[in-house]
Amino acid sequence: MLIGYPAPLAAGVSSAGKEVLTAILIKGRDMAYQLTLEDGQNALAQHAADKALRLREKYGRNIDYKTLRTILNDRDFVRYPTTIEFNSKALAQGFFAWARPVSQRPSDGFTLIVHEYFKDKPDDLPALVFYHLVTVNYGSLASHQEAESFGAAALGMEREAYYRLICRLADQLPL
Repeated sequence: MLIGYPAPLAAGVSSAGKEVLTAILIKGRDMAYQLTLEDGQNALAQHAADKALRLREKYGRNIDYKTLRTILNDRDFVRYPTTIEFNSKALAQGFFAWARPVSQRPSDGFTLIVHEYFKDKPDDLPALVFYHLVTVNYGSLASHQEAESFGAAALGMEREAYYRLICRLADQLPL
């Protein structure tokens, strides 16, 4: 089963076997702390989950296809213009969706390419689309962790339950 997500953020430099970001947080007058890659990933995952909780507060528990399309036009939750296109030929084998940039400039927007198998399954679309919205919002910084955190929080699920849902949906794709 392939979920179809880009590789995680590339690391900065190595310090005592730990990956660290090149940024340094200054706290106090003479104290500096190096942030690890894990610190940055955790902060990004938390930010994605917080944004998804606000989305859930605004749009409610039952997100249908019409509501999903409204969400895609809400810049509080989706950073750039985003549309949905059902086109299996534009996906790699085994992928259920992909956030394809419209151009080299993110501000031009994205097209969420979704496997045609899901065209007549509107109840499944929010979970699939939410998984890829972190690419629209955070670009290459986003990983499966942020995708799972965002999708789970937006749908009011535990992260592990959301992951199992995504896997189950991806496994339905015809070979």
